[in-house]
Amino acid sequence: MTNQSEFSQPSRIAVNGVELEVFEAGRENAGNPMVLCHGWPDHALTWRRQVPALVEAGYHVIAPNQRGFGGSSRPTEVEAYDVEHLTGDLAALLDHFGYESAAFVGHDWGATVSWWLTALRPERVSRVIALSVPYLARGDMPWVPFLEAILGADYYMVHFNRQPGVADAVLDQHTRQFLRNLYRMNLPAPTPAPGNAMINLALAQEALGDPILSDGELDELVAAFEESGFAPGINWYRNLDRNWELLGEVDPVIHQPALMIYGDRDPVARAEGLQELVPNVEEVSLDCGHWIQQERPEETTQLIVDWLARGR
Repeated sequence: MTNQSEFSQPSRIAVNGVELEVFEAGRENAGNPMVLCHGWPDHALTWRRQVPALVEAGYHVIAPNQRGFGGSSRPTEVEAYDVEHLTGDLAALLDHFGYESAAFVGHDWGATVSWWLTALRPERVSRVIALSVPYLARGDMPWVPFLEAILGADYYMVHFNRQPGVADAVLDQHTRQFLRNLYRMNLPAPTPAPGNAMINLALAQEALGDPILSDGELDELVAAFEESGFAPGINWYRNLDRNWELLGEVDPVIHQPALMIYGDRDPVARAEGLQELVPNVEEVSLDCGHWIQQERPEETTQLIVDWLARGR
């Protein structure tokens, strides 16, 4: 997925009771940290195309495989993947490198964890950049029943919670087919179908649209998930209601400067009225689907570098 000029060989770093596999570049820029947070089902190397320009722009780039992914620890307890543990890992990672705070960039679940870290430990986040997933308003109803009421029991996030282990097993049995079918762009308009969409993707013989990953990149991602399995990453979803409870007493307003990057064709919904909860946010969009930093790598990188430069 990368070469030696983009990322060093990863290190295993003990933080918060686990070990994280951490990729790093730009140590010569120590003192100006940026933490890159991947989503699901993904890997730290999702940022491979951003790293050279970020280092050239003067950043010490730190990209962990978060708990449950790649070569990082994979606790067996579902509760080990709640918001306190996930944000605690990132805060402890800053401690390891001797940083009080950093700029955080997150895609998908990585965006959500970056938002939550900013809410829970605002002193650790100087600026936050989110790709695809906007800040999630807590609302009056726990997230799983809320999603079930709107999108039904088959919606994959609901299914993950209501039928534990079912999707995990199917994805483990069809790892390559699932990832091949998921990492696509220029997709046709979706047609509604019954069942868990992730299971459907894993079982589909035909891949739609165009591939995002090269054959070698797909091989590397498949190898990572064949080693870890999908259950640890899915356990992040199985803490949605627990996280709703844990965030109940937290100030919901994000005060740090924020950049929200959407994909115009991303199925993830945009946030209406995001500025009410993130008053210092700038919202932009690119002509792409969900895998923003991989579909539009140059444009994504330029947006990040330019926005951060304006805030210096």
